[in-house]
Amino acid sequence: MSRISEDQVKHVAHLARLAISEDEAIMFTSQLDAIISFAEKLNELDTENVQPTSHVLHMKNVMREDVAKEGLPVDEVLKNAPDHKNGQIRVPSIIE
Repeated sequence: MSRISEDQVKHVAHLARLAISEDEAIMFTSQLDAIISFAEKLNELDTENVQPTSHVLHMKNVMREDVAKEGLPVDEVLKNAPDHKNGQIRVPSIIE
């Protein structure tokens, strides 16, 4: 018994703006049915004592220490700016 019909596959393809042939619709119907069958097998697992997780691997962000340090000298920064005045970078006005 198929859990998904060819009409459903064609409808989803239409919603996704995908052009599929009759042969592809038949192929995708059987492939999606196999995927749904596999997902239903997962429902048979006993997960009562399993903690929810967002990732199956034990991972953590590895970040460097956030340490304040001296920035570039103002003269060094301003030499790359196309326009500057009084130690500030000048940009075109965007407020009317």
